[in-house]
Amino acid sequence: MARVVSGRETVVEPGGRTGSRFSGWLFAPMPLSRVAALRVLVFAFVIVDVLLLHTSGWYHGYADPVWYEPLVMGTVLHLPAATVLLVQVLKWGCVAAALAAMTGRAPRLLGWVVAVGWVWYQYVAFSYGKVDHDRADFVVALALLPTVGLAHLSDQRRSEAAGFALRAVQLAAVATYFLSAWAKVRFGGWDWVNSATMVRAVVRRGTPMAQWLLEVPWTLHWFQWVLMGAELTSPVIFFLSEKWRRRVVGGWFVFHAMTYGAITIAFWPHLVMMLAFLPLERYAAWLREQFGRLRGGSPRRGPQPDRGREPEQALPSVPVSRV
Repeated sequence: MARVVSGRETVVEPGGRTGSRFSGWLFAPMPLSRVAALRVLVFAFVIVDVLLLHTSGWYHGYADPVWYEPLVMGTVLHLPAATVLLVQVLKWGCVAAALAAMTGRAPRLLGWVVAVGWVWYQYVAFSYGKVDHDRADFVVALALLPTVGLAHLSDQRRSEAAGFALRAVQLAAVATYFLSAWAKVRFGGWDWVNSATMVRAVVRRGTPMAQWLLEVPWTLHWFQWVLMGAELTSPVIFFLSEKWRRRVVGGWFVFHAMTYGAITIAFWPHLVMMLAFLPLERYAAWLREQFGRLRGGSPRRGPQPDRGREPEQALPSVPVSRV
C-alpha cells in the first residue's frame, strides 16, 4: 500500500493506518481558546496553592540541612538543601510569574518559569517528608501548555499543538486514577478492597458527616469496590461522547467533594487537570456574554460551536504554526 505526498510516493508499512489513526487522535486540532482558558486556571491555581494550600515548603527553609534527603530529581540536578532565601524566592517568584503568565504575554518564557519555580518549590516540600502523588499530572500541564505559544480566550483557531497539549493532560489525569488502582492491588493486594481500609480512614480523620458510617461498615466496604471499579474503568472516558464526558467529569468532582467532606482529603491540582476534558472556551464565552449584559452592552458573539457535534469537529481546522 502506498500514498502520494507532495508528488512523491511514500510507502505505508502494514499497521500504518492504525498508527495514523492514533496520531490523528493524539494531535487532533483543538481550539486555542481552550488552551488559553486552561492556562488561566492553571496559573491561578499555582498562586492559590503556593499561598494557601501546599505551603509546607516555606518553613523547610528554617530546617536543619541534616534532615534534607534529596529525591531522584535533586540527586540528578545536584539541588541544594533549602534555605530561607531560596524558599522565599521560589514562593514569591511563582506568584509573580503566574500573575504575569495569566496575561497571555510571552507564554513560553513565563509558562516555563512558572513550571520550574513551582516544581522546585514542591521538591523542597517533598524532600523532608512524604511525596503527594496528586501533583504528577499538574507537572505535565505546566510543562506542555507553554509549548502551544500564543493563545487568547477569543481565539477561534485550532492547532495540533493545542490538541497534543490538552490530550497529554487528559491522559495524565486518567493515568492518575488507573495507576492508583494498580498501586492498590500491587502493594496492598485485593485485601485493600476486602479489608477495613475506609473504616480506618474514617476513624483516623473522619468528619461528623462520615462518623455515622462506622455504624454501618458494609457501606464503606461496598464503597471500596465502587472506587476500585471506577478507577480501573477510568480510561473509558476517551470513548464517550462529549455529553457523557462532561457527566463523567461531573461525577468525579462529586466523588472528590464527598471524599473531602468525609475525610478532608482533596486532590486539588488533579481536579484542575480534569477540566481539560471540558469545552472551557464555551464557558468563557458565556461568562463574557453575561458580563457584557451586566454592563448593559450588547456583546458581540463569535462563532458558536455546533452543540450536536464533538468539540474537535465543531469548527473548521485552521493550520496554526509558531503562534
